[in-house]
Amino acid sequence: MSRSAVIVDAVRSPMAKGKPPKDGRPGGALSSVHPVNLLGQVIGQLMARNDVDPARVDDVIAGCVSQVGEQAGPVGRWAWLAAGLPESVPSVAVNRACGSSQQAADFAAQAVIAGACDIVVAAGVESMSRIPMGTARIGQDPFGPSVNDRYAPGLVPQGVSAELVAARWKLDRESIDEFAARSHTNAARADFAAEIVPITTPDGGVVNTDETVRPSTTAEGLAALKSSFYSPEMAARFSEITDWHITAGNSSQLADGASAVLIMGDDIAEELGLTPRARFHAFGLAADDPITMLTGPIPATERVLRRARLSLTDIDHYEVNEAFAPVPMAWAQHFGADPARLNPRGGAIALGHPLGASGARLLTTMLYALEASGGRFGLQTMCEAGGMANATIIERL
Repeated sequence: MSRSAVIVDAVRSPMAKGKPPKDGRPGGALSSVHPVNLLGQVIGQLMARNDVDPARVDDVIAGCVSQVGEQAGPVGRWAWLAAGLPESVPSVAVNRACGSSQQAADFAAQAVIAGACDIVVAAGVESMSRIPMGTARIGQDPFGPSVNDRYAPGLVPQGVSAELVAARWKLDRESIDEFAARSHTNAARADFAAEIVPITTPDGGVVNTDETVRPSTTAEGLAALKSSFYSPEMAARFSEITDWHITAGNSSQLADGASAVLIMGDDIAEELGLTPRARFHAFGLAADDPITMLTGPIPATERVLRRARLSLTDIDHYEVNEAFAPVPMAWAQHFGADPARLNPRGGAIALGHPLGASGARLLTTMLYALEASGGRFGLQTMCEAGGMANATIIERL
């Protein structure tokens, strides 16, 4: 008898601006919270609201990108213990760049399907105010001489990759800014209350709403922002980029956040008298060249659809991570996707992109959106450093 991996519950923290206190100015709403405590509060509330003996959890798989400083080591293990949960439960940290906690959920589901585990918590965390992006590689070369030689004169910042995507898909600045403004509009209209668990800060304050969404954002306002990634060196190297479109306004926001998903076998859910909310239907992985870098979601989506024996028209909800606006725009253009089904509750441009937490955050948002709309299938995909991408399809039950 085949076994399905099902989602019993999924939650996330509010999304907060990933900025530290500086020069007397306040930081983001969660900048005072240690990342272990941030994830610990999310996992603790996930377990508290479900009738599952936490000692029965086989593993905690936690996505985290900057595994250094306060996020060093098995951050999921420390978060589990910070929540006061049983010492008998192990954990492992996963880093597949921006898709880390999507990969955590996929690994959890695959372990359950294989019978290696019965119950797994898949989670993710990133405190970008306390551990700035790139901290782990300061002063270091993570590529090595052979990779540097292969891609000489060198790999490029992701923002330059986004410019290449915009140029190759002929996306103009106006449409890119319109997409970014739409992200804020959709997020402002969405009701995230059911998926958010409150976070208590060290001073006793409670954060229970997203801090990152700007409802007043317009394409006209975004048009005034200057390019973030133009340089004479890059302009000389990539002559195909005739106009430089990527700004802070049409890129994902640095953010602090955590997310967690309770995954188990359908037989275990039945044994425990729990009602599964969705099942994992198919998984896909792919990679593209590490210069263009951000186009991996296209082959990953093609692969997951083939494995699921579905077409995109069978999918009711698409979550394509908004690392930069051209990423979901190029994806939608390639597939002829229905724009109404693409990130209908906004994305990382509005909500923020706490790297290690984003995959499970997208999964959480997609689950609640499918339940609200009555849709059956949801597909999420994320571009990842080095040209990689994950794609996952779930089926609402």
